Amino acid sequence: MAIVNRTRDLWNCTLGVCLSAVALGVLAQQPYPNRPIRLIVPLAPGGPSTILAHTMAKELTVSLGQNVLVDNRSGAGGTVGTDIAAKSPGDGYTMMLISASTYTMNANLFAKLPFDSRKDLTPVSILAAGASLVTVHPSVPANSLSQLIALAKARPDDLNYGAGGTTGQLHMELLKLRTGMSITHIPYKGAGPALIDQIAGHVQVSFLNMIATTTLVQSGKLRALAVNGSKRSGIHPSVPTLEESGVTGFEEISGHMILVPSATPKDIIARLNREMVKALNTPEVTARLAAEGAEVIGNTPEQAAAIVNRDFDIWAEVIRAAKIPLQ
Repeated sequence: MAIVNRTRDLWNCTLGVCLSAVALGVLAQQPYPNRPIRLIVPLAPGGPSTILAHTMAKELTVSLGQNVLVDNRSGAGGTVGTDIAAKSPGDGYTMMLISASTYTMNANLFAKLPFDSRKDLTPVSILAAGASLVTVHPSVPANSLSQLIALAKARPDDLNYGAGGTTGQLHMELLKLRTGMSITHIPYKGAGPALIDQIAGHVQVSFLNMIATTTLVQSGKLRALAVNGSKRSGIHPSVPTLEESGVTGFEEISGHMILVPSATPKDIIARLNREMVKALNTPEVTARLAAEGAEVIGNTPEQAAAIVNRDFDIWAEVIRAAKIPLQ
């Protein structure tokens, strides 16, 4: 009797394994996607990355027919979540949303990363870009960028700029390299604290995202001198671009992008790109982004990769020239 029971158990176990294998095979043959997709945001919740991630997740859930779940994995300036995404299977069920500037700056700022920024992840699309404003405290005797440049050259190191994180710092350091200005960097843990001190006059200059600075400019607490990008902002139409102000190298805005592990099949990347571009161009999403000072990009994987590769080289040059120590 014991032999019969053991035989029955062995048969049931074998049957269960076979049925599981069949089920997995059937699942694998189903059209992509056939289960929920994770969208990693490697930065702290509440910022522009999280807002855009939830916007895209909502739209993609509808168009793909599967839940797209936002997963905030912050830490080490974005490298913790990026490492998780880089080491995930390339099957289309893991994506990551991050600022292209943060991604390319980290590749040059960290002496050693547990992943290869140039090889382990590949862009699907740069979704949208929010321009940044060069602003000064009202006490600064400069009503244009050219006047600020002249002031900074006439009074070397008398002016300070506040930067809440790496992006604001490297944008300003690039501006200094392009113009020959001498302005001292005062680091802050975020754009909020930097702007509080700028409003109080403790630092005079900043080059921060428009989303953070627009209300302060509109209320007269700060004065906007220039905006990066190829065209003027609809929110600040009277503020000239950096190129109009005589400074080149700021025509392109990298924006926020979605990447996937590089092993992801090209047909899945193409499908995701189509759905993202379609979502970005719906009236609701376009209006929502415009209200926040962001411009829809929605480019191809090839175009996004070209911009990312360009930024790798730009920030490497800025970090070397500014003698910023590696982390």
